[in-house]
Amino acid sequence: MIDKLRIGEFAKRAGVTPRTVRYYESLGLLGPNERQGTGFRYYTEVELSRLQKINALKELGLSLEEIATVIPLYFEDPTGIRGKQKVLEILKDHLQETEGKIESLQQFQLDLKSKIERIQDWINQHTQKV
Repeated sequence: MIDKLRIGEFAKRAGVTPRTVRYYESLGLLGPNERQGTGFRYYTEVELSRLQKINALKELGLSLEEIATVIPLYFEDPTGIRGKQKVLEILKDHLQETEGKIESLQQFQLDLKSKIERIQDWINQHTQKV
């Protein structure tokens, strides 16, 4: 269990910068546990756990907007099932989108090959006449 940490130490333990912590706070992904009268932000194990979950979700390829929809589920449901179900849904959407892009790129590749072949044939025909 950690004591209350100020933003610099908190960020260091989480492997991010204080700027990242502030940015996540501005997006509503993270908040300090409390602020002292001096204005210092203080964080505890709860926020560290939340930040680690945010980082793990980023590693999976979720955007910060997607994380914002998922992160509360992990902390409202101690089993983590609802959060994982939402992540699964998002990842399936990513896969479908990726497959669509691959299909589109493969068609583009075929079109390029066809154009290259056509131009190469034209050049070959016209250089043989010379």
